[in-house]
Amino acid sequence: MMKIALLAAVVGSAAAFAPSPVAQTSTTALNADFSKEIGAQMPLGFIDPLGLVADADQDEFDRLRWVELKHGRVSMLAVTGYLVTYAGVRFPGAEDIPSGFAALDAIPGMVWAQMIATWSMMEAANQDQYAAPWGTNQNALGDSPAEFKGDFRNGALDFGWDKLSDDSKRRKRSIELNNGRAAQMGILGLMVHEKLGNIDAILPTY
Repeated sequence: MMKIALLAAVVGSAAAFAPSPVAQTSTTALNADFSKEIGAQMPLGFIDPLGLVADADQDEFDRLRWVELKHGRVSMLAVTGYLVTYAGVRFPGAEDIPSGFAALDAIPGMVWAQMIATWSMMEAANQDQYAAPWGTNQNALGDSPAEFKGDFRNGALDFGWDKLSDDSKRRKRSIELNNGRAAQMGILGLMVHEKLGNIDAILPTY
């Protein structure tokens, strides 16, 4: 099930390369040029093998870009978590929990409840609070300062972003996209190799 979900995430991220459509049925889509968007870069450039943005306008492209960005962020956490637990790092009291898929059956029900509660809080916190909940814009905080979908600084967490030039911002966003794409491939590869029984062929044993 996890492999199917990640495969769907990887397929969905193909839209991030955003191709130049050959034939459009929408005037808005006809005028949209995604070839200069962040993510259309070397070595693949501007491709969309599934045609996900063939008839898309800018709003639909931005939505698909956010889907890719979120999948990439989750995958980066997944790769880190897999490698850390594979190396034997555990929270106190969880020393007997195995790594990988075997952990799913070994985790107590109460821990599952705690994890689901943590995921829910993270999901609620990591969003544009000016348009919360989840973009429905049902609050009175005013206009959102977010520069793009996935910008969750909310006027508080900045780390010097506002001082960067436009070129530097574009470069850093490209880096995050590429790291997310690599992580989607990485966690899928780790799970496939574990199921094939040869995970030790690509990771050292401890």
